Amino acid sequence: MRQENGLYEYQSIFISDIHLGTRGCQAEMLLDFLSHTKAETIYLVGDIFDGWQLERAWYWPQSHDAVVQALLERASNGTRIIYLAGNHDEVLRKYCGTHLAGVEVTTETIHETADGKRFLVVHGDAFDGVVLYARWLAVLGHFAYGAALRLNTLFNHARKFLGMDYWSLSAWLKFKVKNAVQFISNFETALVQEAKRVGADGVICGHIHHAEHKIVDGTIYINDGDWVESCTALVEHHDGSMEILHWADIVKNRQAQSKKSQWQKAAA
Repeated sequence: MRQENGLYEYQSIFISDIHLGTRGCQAEMLLDFLSHTKAETIYLVGDIFDGWQLERAWYWPQSHDAVVQALLERASNGTRIIYLAGNHDEVLRKYCGTHLAGVEVTTETIHETADGKRFLVVHGDAFDGVVLYARWLAVLGHFAYGAALRLNTLFNHARKFLGMDYWSLSAWLKFKVKNAVQFISNFETALVQEAKRVGADGVICGHIHHAEHKIVDGTIYINDGDWVESCTALVEHHDGSMEILHWADIVKNRQAQSKKSQWQKAAA
């Protein structure tokens, strides 16, 4: 990656499942990511805000507004921003094919990398049987998940007080459940089959809050994760190679390097 004026420069950035409007949203971590990165194109791969939760109870702190303003500022400064509406922000699907404040809105697109690979980019809820055929169950699961995230927030407040790093209790609980593991496998298979159907080399998605980059049945499957549990983003380097960034780890390393530098200066 290129670095200029303290910014890490990429060809493209893919982020999803920010869930602005919920208490579980890691807006401050995302703002840190946006302040340290730059790209020609940013893909917002769905569930950027959480309409389901906002309909139930309004929650919109200043940090969430700052995320929106940071993205709009990028758009006004020439960054191409493509917003692929998900299920929690499905209200935007009626604006597909239009531009909102310089942001392109759609439900799916094809991204061609610098080295010529073609990726289907889609949020992924259309390949989730629960969302498709039992919305009431999806909504129930959403609120149960929200309860786990609130527990996660309290857990990490305690860890921070004790001087410990961020760790996702909710993600650990989720992936200890056998059914969740099988669901992820089925989801990946469905997305790969769709990528093959449209003649793409791979698929980039979000939705299930589980960052992954692997080959499934000969096709590239990439999930960019989320900004609720894992704080991950997918970036395309200028040579077309793809990498998942775990931003909490990057922040941790940066802080460690800063402390090391301060100790060295103090000892000099």
